[in-house]
Amino acid sequence: MISWGHTEIFVRDPVKSKEFYEKILGFELVEIQNDKFIWLKLGTNIFLLRPGENKLIAEEYKNTNTGFVLYTGDLEKTKQELISRGLKFSGTDGSDKCPTFKDPDGNWFQLVNPEQH
Repeated sequence: MISWGHTEIFVRDPVKSKEFYEKILGFELVEIQNDKFIWLKLGTNIFLLRPGENKLIAEEYKNTNTGFVLYTGDLEKTKQELISRGLKFSGTDGSDKCPTFKDPDGNWFQLVNPEQH
């Protein structure tokens, strides 16, 4: 039997990227390992920011290899909160109910209210 472990997000500089994930998206810092591996948590999900590079820089959400989907119960309120923290949305995934954005390394995210999606 297998179970889900954690999600690894490859970024050029994990220490620098930590600010985006903590200050803008609200992830919680769990640990900084060996001054270069950043362990974060969002709800019960664990993420590892690790050194690497995103060789596929897609211009649109639909053209990326992987998309991270974040849920919220109030799409407009959460969207405005993220904008106030400095997030810039980059279009939608076909509907205004599916706004998309990228992290500083070009990894794509989508914000949705699962009850309206």
